Amino acid sequence: MSTSAQGATRARIVAAFLRDGNRVLLCHRSPQRRWYPDVWDLPGGHVEPGELPGAALARELHEELGIEVAVPAGPPMQQIHTDAFDMQIWLIESWTGAPVNAALDEHDAIAWFQENELGELRLAHDSYLVMFTEALAVR
Repeated sequence: MSTSAQGATRARIVAAFLRDGNRVLLCHRSPQRRWYPDVWDLPGGHVEPGELPGAALARELHEELGIEVAVPAGPPMQQIHTDAFDMQIWLIESWTGAPVNAALDEHDAIAWFQENELGELRLAHDSYLVMFTEALAVR
């Protein structure tokens, strides 16, 4: 957790932009979820106390998708800060294993999307569409 200037505690979140060529993997958050229900989101989750963000990302991807990734060595590609959370997002282009929905209590589906399909989705954050489009344009 981190503390804002107002003294409120914000959750520390990590997420992965899994890119496979011109596609990004998104997870559909179950309609029953308390936070951000029924939207498409990046895989990821909370950083546990004492855990480094990169290690948290590798753990979350294993728990949610059943894949293995190296702990990111560089800085995140994007950061999102709100009153409720601080999110770091890393670009991941290499992993071991085939992504599956291993967190059925969190997501009711996972799917690969191309850039031209993203505008039709209900995304978890307003900034995602621009970020996704820019990241998919870089080869």
